[in-house]
Amino acid sequence: MTSTTRLTVAQALVRFLSAQYTERDGVRRRLIEATWGIFGHGNVAGLGQALIEYADDMPYHQGRNEQSMVHAAVGYARQSNRLSAHAVTTSIGPGATNLVTGAALATINHLPVLLLPGDTFATRTADPVLQQLEVPYAGDVSVNDCLRPVSKYFDRITRPEALIPAALNAMRVLTDPVETGAVTLALPQDVQAEAYDWPDEFFAERTWSVRRPGADPAELAEAVRAIRAAQRPLIVAGGGVHHSRAEAALAELAAATGIPVASTQAGKGSLRHDHPQDVGGIGHTGTATADELARLADLVIGVGTRYTDFTTASGTLFERPGVRFLNLNIAAYDGHKLAGQPLIADARSGLTALARELGPHEYRVAPSYIAEYREDKERWEQRVDACYEAEEPDVRPTQPQVLGALDEIVDESDILINAAGSLPGDLHKLWRTRSVDQYHLEYGYSCMGYEIPAAIGVKLAAPDRPVWALVGDGTYLMMPTEIVTAVQEGIAIKVLLIQNHGYASIGGLSESVGGERFGTAYRYQADDGTYTGRPLPVDLAANAASLGMRVLRAKTVSDLREALAAARDADTPTCVYVETETADTVSGAPPAQAWWDVPVAETATRSSAVKARELYERHVSTRRRHL
Repeated sequence: MTSTTRLTVAQALVRFLSAQYTERDGVRRRLIEATWGIFGHGNVAGLGQALIEYADDMPYHQGRNEQSMVHAAVGYARQSNRLSAHAVTTSIGPGATNLVTGAALATINHLPVLLLPGDTFATRTADPVLQQLEVPYAGDVSVNDCLRPVSKYFDRITRPEALIPAALNAMRVLTDPVETGAVTLALPQDVQAEAYDWPDEFFAERTWSVRRPGADPAELAEAVRAIRAAQRPLIVAGGGVHHSRAEAALAELAAATGIPVASTQAGKGSLRHDHPQDVGGIGHTGTATADELARLADLVIGVGTRYTDFTTASGTLFERPGVRFLNLNIAAYDGHKLAGQPLIADARSGLTALARELGPHEYRVAPSYIAEYREDKERWEQRVDACYEAEEPDVRPTQPQVLGALDEIVDESDILINAAGSLPGDLHKLWRTRSVDQYHLEYGYSCMGYEIPAAIGVKLAAPDRPVWALVGDGTYLMMPTEIVTAVQEGIAIKVLLIQNHGYASIGGLSESVGGERFGTAYRYQADDGTYTGRPLPVDLAANAASLGMRVLRAKTVSDLREALAAARDADTPTCVYVETETADTVSGAPPAQAWWDVPVAETATRSSAVKARELYERHVSTRRRHL
């Protein structure tokens, strides 16, 4: 006879989650390390009570915004190499729909997070309940169905026994390196509190193996032939290199063959900035060195990359006639992109196999090719130095000079987090990454508001390392609320808050596409209705201080250097606030080295739009489809 334990659905779920583990390369970790939650009538008596019941087994973090709780969980999962994750519980209604943006971010970036939103009554005895969306044509639809398209797995638990297969499927997807992302188990509030006799086997410890699939021998042989035939190969390192912890294997292959390595936003840091084969970021926000190599490459070896439009310059970057693609990717969907030759495998397994098959002396690019890209990289580094340098330390810094000041004080232990605005472009071009996980850019969804909560998640995963959230004023105003959480739990994140009075990146983009920076500045309205008046009297430093954070104000480059050093040494949540100067031709970041397709109005009367359209059509004419 099978032994059972009588628990509520919520209690059973928490107890089940506390017994799940992952294993990769002999390392075993807790899968669901903690649960974030904001409680309302849809989860307070169910999961809220269960988390108290099993407080010794499941740590709890109190959030302030449902979206930001997901961001914190995603930051934790990325820093944990996707081997450990967090759960997020919310009430029904707005609490649940606030999860959608965070879920999309997690799924697009292939990062695991378990979402546990409350739901309306499964029994429908109370119908409609507070915050319920009534759908006349379907009685089984709730607002939680908004989470279906942004979840890698979705289930609604309408009966207690349905939790068993749903929970097991949820763990399967969370630990699948191809399918992982947001997983949603919608929990009707009456079912959460319902008791059931659960088989004790459900609560036994389970270890989910995170696979490292190897390459098919035939595909591997074709890949080796393609590389041996190439004269100007270029490796494009994507986020899959980090997810697989394949950085050492990539460095070994690059050093042995001399093939240069460019990186996407997600892949930056795959090689240290001073590795002989590192040529920096690629694409619209990349370096001149990497982009010129891409234009002339005869073989592009993508490793763990999705080839987004920023990487391919909207189909205009890889312009050499006859260029071919070899795509090492764990996901077949990505392995076949750009009509590429697929090498479907875990990144580390695939790179190790390529290095073995190519042999230490059987293939190496020409010395002239190596000399070419090293000389180009040296010229680019001189441009970086010029951007970072502040000849007058007692003046307001430009944004690149802010990064230069930060560059002076960090070492390989520091972690930088950013997601949106003008900073991603400057960082991708300029930042000198010192460790495999220093550069934490969320650019799959580029979600404003990600940085501060993600920094909390990263700090929970790496408590002994300095963690910096780099935010502009636009991003800060989107989601500063988790500062309170950092203060409450004593999580000593560092926030570098850069005030430039508006959406700087979109303002620049608007100007380039004929939009004349309309609606992108944080200023009073002028007489003509545009926001071109004087800057708003908003004191973001005072706001951060009001939420409990220590704030250091910096007015000059000298002030900034002192404030950053003090913040780095701080053991409490600390914010460095600086207002930047508009970049000029001496100290501003280099312009985009490759195009990005943002369609321009085809008809217009304003001269700015007419000129932008003419330039747009010239760029469009250079686009190609790789078939």
